[in-house]
Amino acid sequence: MAGDWTAQPREAGPRRRAAQPGRLPAEVTGFVGRRRELTELAGLLANARLVTVTGPGGVGKSRLALRAAARATGAFPDGTWLVDVAPVQDPLLLGHAVLEALRLPHGTARPPLEVLTEQLAGRRPLLLLDGCEHLVEACAELADTLLRAVPGLRVLATSRAPLRAGGEHLYTVAPLPVGPVADGRPGPGTLPDAVQLFAERARAVLPSFTVTEANAEAVGLLCRRLDGIPLAVELAAGRLRALSVEQITARLDDRFRLLTGGARTALPRHQTMRTTIGWSHELCTVQERLLWARLSVFAGGFDLEAAEYVCAAEGIDAEDVLDLLSELVAKSVVLREDTAYGVRFRLLDTLREYGGTWLRAAGDEQRLLRRHRDWYLGVATWGEVEWFGPRQAETAERTGLAHTNLRAALEFCLSEPGEEQLALLMAGTLWFYWVGSGHLGEGRHWLDRALALAGEPTEARAKALWVTGYMATLQGDLPAARPALEECRRQALATGDDRALAYAVHRQGCAALIGDEPGRAAELFEEALWHYRTIGELNSNVLMAMLELGLAYVFQGDRESGELWFGQAREVCEEHGEQWAYAYVLYAMAFSHWMDGDVRPARVLARESVRLNHLFHDLLGIVLGIDLLALLETEPAGPDVPGDLHEARLLQGAAHRIWRTVGTPFLGSRFFFGPHRQCAERARAGLTEQEYEDCYAAGARLGLDAAVSRALGTGGSPGGPGPGPGPYSVPPAPAPAPVRNS
Repeated sequence: MAGDWTAQPREAGPRRRAAQPGRLPAEVTGFVGRRRELTELAGLLANARLVTVTGPGGVGKSRLALRAAARATGAFPDGTWLVDVAPVQDPLLLGHAVLEALRLPHGTARPPLEVLTEQLAGRRPLLLLDGCEHLVEACAELADTLLRAVPGLRVLATSRAPLRAGGEHLYTVAPLPVGPVADGRPGPGTLPDAVQLFAERARAVLPSFTVTEANAEAVGLLCRRLDGIPLAVELAAGRLRALSVEQITARLDDRFRLLTGGARTALPRHQTMRTTIGWSHELCTVQERLLWARLSVFAGGFDLEAAEYVCAAEGIDAEDVLDLLSELVAKSVVLREDTAYGVRFRLLDTLREYGGTWLRAAGDEQRLLRRHRDWYLGVATWGEVEWFGPRQAETAERTGLAHTNLRAALEFCLSEPGEEQLALLMAGTLWFYWVGSGHLGEGRHWLDRALALAGEPTEARAKALWVTGYMATLQGDLPAARPALEECRRQALATGDDRALAYAVHRQGCAALIGDEPGRAAELFEEALWHYRTIGELNSNVLMAMLELGLAYVFQGDRESGELWFGQAREVCEEHGEQWAYAYVLYAMAFSHWMDGDVRPARVLARESVRLNHLFHDLLGIVLGIDLLALLETEPAGPDVPGDLHEARLLQGAAHRIWRTVGTPFLGSRFFFGPHRQCAERARAGLTEQEYEDCYAAGARLGLDAAVSRALGTGGSPGGPGPGPGPYSVPPAPAPAPVRNS
């Protein structure tokens, strides 16, 4: 997998380009056949801007599209990118999913489509939208809007139905050829594609399996009865663990008569697909079928602990889930995936849908959806607790792995009457993920929906209000932040909710700080810290209040008081192994050093702040640090070494691109805007107008990872390698605890 999609600036002339950006998954099984289809798709992609690959479920649309996209990579300087549409259930989140796939997290209050058109402007990428059938209208609107706004963009989609968007070219995928074997003598180049696919997948089960003259007719017959549908062929090959080819074919005959529940007007291969999956279902034990059905409530991947909690009871004991899950993996019903945090599992979408029909037929769907909701509410709750401590980075990654399931749980709460309070609680509890991992825009999406549905003054609503106000403040959206925080404060006073009062006052202080009222902000931070001490609260939010109070003093010219608060916050961070707030402490210290003229320590502190914030993908922390580092580049690096105005202006361009994904640049604050303004003034005074504009444009072409590398001095510069770390040293952030797979 390549890095950030805009990681490499475009180069003119015949110079050798860097590796193509893009995010296409590597193939883990062999690709069989489809030579003609790949050639035809390549021709379509060369001449059409929107190509939709259509066909029935299991026919291989995704594999074909991925292979075609990979082959076309060289024709798209800005990369080929996969967007998995299947897990996205809410059309309003489609834009967020595209931004996430492009590694352009959306934290601004602007519509995702607006951000996408801006970020893709002037680019030539290929976007692969995979699995669009359940969001056809939303995908059509997205494709139409982007194609009209971005002339260099091309879109390749897979869907069981056409998108019916303007300029769409359809390419229908047929099943694989099924026979007969040439001259009855199997050998290299003589096997029909369906038979070759069966043989390759069979060898994964029985390494000694091969198509011979003795079994060629039976294999060919089986593939014909499966209509050459790749998924059906692969499932059949998986049965060779227990059955011969002839036995599989005989059982297909039985299952055809048993499971013919499709519509009479449906294509025959649709009925065959259902029959094949139904037959695979019948080969499972009663408990395996039951687990299959219950696993269908998961959206995307899940781990063993989640499966045990959600799916156990009423027919399945918790201690039996592991063995049953292992059997479903062996039967190719469930996929096993290795991650840095242990083994995870996933149902193929078609098999998930099939399991869901059985779950609904059993009348057990609502109970399982509540169990699923409860588990992921627990994931959010434990994540919030674990966020304050040495496992923050791991917590961020684990929460990211659960993202699609968290979305599904939130959607259930918002669509099921009586669940609104839990929606408020879950969305509010996930503040650490929305804020600390660059998902401000999506977090506000869920909170706004939940607040609109549940107006009664509960603790959950109070928390949702201050979290909403907090995120709106970080986006620079003070007109939305202030009323939410004031409502939270009033409700807290009326209901005696001391915790909500502390958070409301704290976040009102943030709004005042960003609103250029440092004196008022200091008063509010002092009050909030008094409340926190009174109720015994100590977490990352409290640490942020400390350093924010320090910044309020620094903004008023009282650097000594500010440094005292920075020191206290830093000490608590180091004591508890806290890294996220620690990164902001370092930024605040760097800002203070800059205001006092201490350039070398300011540079080291700011770089470490950027590095740590990048670990969490905290866009606001990253961009604040990069903007400060841009200014510091204008300062002399030594007695006879002038500042690098070209590099400073380039970093400003890189920062501007990130600001556009966060919210209002510089949060609308003259204090936070100060470094940028001074940097721009110095660069304009020392560069030609052309240099001034060109350096900025070059920085704006950098993606997030490349921008961070550049800011840290590891990404090079127009005149050679970037500057190395200064002699001023800062103790590293507290080390995270070892990763545990529990």
